[in-house]
Amino acid sequence: MNIILLGPPGAGKGTQASRLEAERGMVQLSTGDMLRAAVKAGTPTGLKAKAVMEAGELVSDEIVSGIIGERLDMADTEKGAIFDGYPRTAAQAEALDGLLAERGRKLDFVIELQVDEDALVERITGRFTCAQCGEGYHDRFKLPKVEGTCDVCGNHEFKRRPDDNAETVRTRMAEYRAKTAPILPIYEARGLVRRVDGMADMDQVGAQIAAILDGEA
Repeated sequence: MNIILLGPPGAGKGTQASRLEAERGMVQLSTGDMLRAAVKAGTPTGLKAKAVMEAGELVSDEIVSGIIGERLDMADTEKGAIFDGYPRTAAQAEALDGLLAERGRKLDFVIELQVDEDALVERITGRFTCAQCGEGYHDRFKLPKVEGTCDVCGNHEFKRRPDDNAETVRTRMAEYRAKTAPILPIYEARGLVRRVDGMADMDQVGAQIAAILDGEA
């Protein structure tokens, strides 16, 4: 089964993709990660990408498609792929159809994790982690049991990501809407789009996605 997972940063795509990998053997294909891996491995398309990036230029759709094609040819994708960050344009959507068709595969679903922008801002800006063990906390939803002390390791130092602020989150949301706007109508017309409540509990979101993949929703 091959799906596209859509949702703004902070919507929980990474968490759900990890679950699908663990539970169903699917593989998350993130274009950024694949580009770096292809360059490091020195694949034919990776070498092309390296030359373009070293020249300070943007990697073309042709190169990105080539890297995705190389990745889809690897045996671990046979149980399915989760596309993350690709496609973002009508041309890329068409290219993906071709890449899958060449391999006797097809796109099954485009799943969008829908979020409430104000609630997402609160979710992200309230995050902080233990500086020592990385345990995650939240100003509203999950404070340490003892103030100033990590529940897991007892450390007293915490940190926040500098980009976890309201302005940055809203900018990311606007970018997401701009990037997904061109491709959603394409997949809507093909009846592939399904939406889940990205603001629900992680387990509930996972159950909604499982129901879609199992044909129960």
